Amino acid sequence: MYTISIGDIQKNISLLTKLTEAFTIVDKRKNKSVAIVYPIKKHSIVALMAGKYKDRVAKVDDLEMAKEEAMKQMMSGKYGLSY
Repeated sequence: MYTISIGDIQKNISLLTKLTEAFTIVDKRKNKSVAIVYPIKKHSIVALMAGKYKDRVAKVDDLEMAKEEAMKQMMSGKYGLSY
């Protein structure tokens, strides 16, 4: 895995657009790893992470009704109100 300093990224931001492999961003002053960056086009973990909790959440047809129900549950938990 390649390492790139924060200063190198600030000088040449096009490094992120030409990304083909994962690399680590390092803070040279503290000698500490700050982040690991993965390329989007090859190995995107976003789709993998997005489906992690899909089985725990019920599908909603009306978003406004879902917001209202969530607000009612929050208010009843916080203030002891019942609806």
